[in-house]
Amino acid sequence: MSSTTAPSALILPALDRGLSPYTGLTRAHWCGYADHLLRSAHRYGTADHANIHLPGANSAYGPRSDSLEAFARTFLLASFRIAGDPQGTGWIAEWYAQGLDAGTNPANPDRWPTPGELGQAKVEAASLAVGLALTRDVLWDKLPQRVQEQLIAWFETVIGEEYPPINWVWFQIVVETFLASIGGRSSDEDIDAGLAIHDSLYRGHGWFADGPERAYDHYVGWAFQVYPQLWALMAPADPRVKARKALDGERLADFLDDAAYLVGGNGAPLIQGRSLIYRFAAAAPFWAGELSGHTRLSPGLGRRTASGMLDYFVRHGAVTDDGLLSIGWHGEFPGMKQSYSGAGSPYWAAKGFMGLAMPADHRVWTAVEEPLPVEAGDTQRLIAAPGWQLDGTAADGVVRIRNHGTDHANAGVAIADSPLYARLGYSTHTFPDVEPESLDNAVVMVDALGRLTHRTGFESLGQEDLGGVQVGASRATVNWIEPDPDGGPDHGSGAKGAPTPGPEVTVVSLTRGAVELRLVRVRGTSPGRPAVLRIGGWPVDAASGLVSEVRALPWGGTLGDAGTWNRKAPHPMGEHLTIPWIGTSGAAVDGDYAALVGLGREDARADLNGTSFLKPGRFEFADGTAIDIASVWTALQLEG
Repeated sequence: MSSTTAPSALILPALDRGLSPYTGLTRAHWCGYADHLLRSAHRYGTADHANIHLPGANSAYGPRSDSLEAFARTFLLASFRIAGDPQGTGWIAEWYAQGLDAGTNPANPDRWPTPGELGQAKVEAASLAVGLALTRDVLWDKLPQRVQEQLIAWFETVIGEEYPPINWVWFQIVVETFLASIGGRSSDEDIDAGLAIHDSLYRGHGWFADGPERAYDHYVGWAFQVYPQLWALMAPADPRVKARKALDGERLADFLDDAAYLVGGNGAPLIQGRSLIYRFAAAAPFWAGELSGHTRLSPGLGRRTASGMLDYFVRHGAVTDDGLLSIGWHGEFPGMKQSYSGAGSPYWAAKGFMGLAMPADHRVWTAVEEPLPVEAGDTQRLIAAPGWQLDGTAADGVVRIRNHGTDHANAGVAIADSPLYARLGYSTHTFPDVEPESLDNAVVMVDALGRLTHRTGFESLGQEDLGGVQVGASRATVNWIEPDPDGGPDHGSGAKGAPTPGPEVTVVSLTRGAVELRLVRVRGTSPGRPAVLRIGGWPVDAASGLVSEVRALPWGGTLGDAGTWNRKAPHPMGEHLTIPWIGTSGAAVDGDYAALVGLGREDARADLNGTSFLKPGRFEFADGTAIDIASVWTALQLEG
C-alpha cells in the first residue's frame, strides 16, 4: 500500500455568500471535500485496491472486516460523486473498478469475506449494491463479465441469511433488489419479510424505532428514511416499490418536518444516540427528500441544513490533517468507540454526501440558502414517538430536547442507563457525559456507597402543550444496578446487571425556551435504605461559553445541598466537563420537589433570574407566560 505518501491537498473555491449566506458552501465545496476524503483514504489502499487499511484500532470483527468496511463506505461516497458528475470522475470509477475485481476474486488470498461468512459484510454489501446501482452505466455495465459474475456470487450469499429485526433488514432488501436487476438470484420472501419488519417498527409521523425497544436515534433518518428512497431508485418498476411509493414518501416528508427542528444554529445535529461517529450522515434524509421529491422543506432550507452539518464538523476537526475521518465527534475521541467501530466505520458519514448524486443544475444546488427554524425564531415542538419536547432559542442557536420517551429499552426493564439514550435532556451544543452513572440531566437517588440510580424502563406519562409551555413526564421505580462484566457488547443499550429497586420517582418537565421547571415526586423511600436526592443540570465544557444552572424552588420538599461535578479530562467536545446539581442535604423523604434548570449563553441567566414561582402553585417564566401546577397534573392525569 502507499500510506507513506503525502496527504492529498484540499482545494476549495472561495465561499459564496450570495448563494449560501449562512454557510458559504456550494456544490463545488462539497465536491472538494469528497475528493479530498477519497484521495486521502486511497493512500491506505492495498496495491489491488481491494482493501483500505486505515490507521487506528480494529473493531471486534477484526482487520479483514474493517478494511472491507473502509472500501465499501468510501465507495458509497464515490458513487454519489460519480452519479452526479459521470464525466468528471473517471479517476474515481477506475480506482474502485479495480478493487471490486480483486475483492471478489476467489483466487485472491486477500479477498473480502462474503456476507455468508461475516455478519458485518452484510452491512457493507448494501453500500456496494447501492453504489453500483447508482453508477450502473459508468461502472457495472463496463465491468468484464468475469468480474460481474464474481460480484453476483459474492452478493448472492445474502440470500436466506438471517438479519436482526432492526435497520439491518434494509441491507438485505437493497442487495437482493440489485441482484434481481442484474440477472442474479434473489428471494421475494427475503424482501417481503424485510419490508414487513420495517413496517412493524413504524411509530408514527415519520418515526421508526430501531428494533422492538424504545430506540430512537439518527438511524431513523440515515437508515429507515434513506434506504426506501434509494430502493425506489434501484427498482422503479418493481410492483412493491410502486405500491409503497406514496407511503414511504409521506413518511419521509413527515420525518423531515421534525428533523429540521433538531439542528442547531451552529449546524450540529442533535447529539443523542449511538453511532455518532457517523457525524454528518445526519444530513442524508434531507438529501433523500430532494432526490426523491418527498419533502415539504424548501430546497434552500434542505441545503442549509446539510451544509451546516458539513461546515460544523469540518470547523471542529472531524477531518484530520491527513484527510481522514477519525472516531469521535469533533476530533478523535477513542471513548466513543463501540464494539462494532473500526477505523473505517466513520465513513458512513458518506451518506451525508448523497446530495452530490444530484447534478449541479438541480434546484437544491441553485436555490439560495434559507434559515434553519432555530435561526428564524424561537421554536417549540412536541415529537411524540421518541417522547421529546423541543425548545430552540434563536439568541444562541441552541436546540434542546427533554426526553420522556427514549431509553433504548422497554418499559419495566431494569438495566443501567445508556448515556446516549436515557438522559432527561440532550442538545445540539452539549455532549452527554459518557459515564452511565452521572448527574447529567438527572434525577437520581444516591445511596450510602455513592451509587446512583438508573431510570431505564420508565413509564412515559405523555406530553402536552399548555398555552405555550411544553410539558412531558415519566415515572420509574429507579434501580441501583450492579453491572454484569459479561453482559455483552455495546450496541447502544445500557449495561445489564443485578438491580436493587429504589423508590418510585416521577419527573415532570415544564419548558419554555432556555428554562425548564423540573418537578420531582418521590414515593416509597425507606428508612432502611436511606438515599439522598440529586437533580443534575446540563453538562457543559468550561470553554463552550454556555451557562448551565440548577436552582431550588420553594415548592414541596427542601433542596438544601448544591454543588458542581467536574471532570478535568478530555471529552468529545473539550477538556473540562462540569455539571451543576442540587439535592437534599440528608436522606430524601416522600414528597414533591422543584428545581429550575437552564442552559444557554451567559445572557440566559436573565431568563433564569426572571423566572419565578408564585404561591400557591403558580409558575411564571421570564416572558410572563404563567402556568398553574394543578393544570399540569390534570393534563397528565396525575394525582395532584
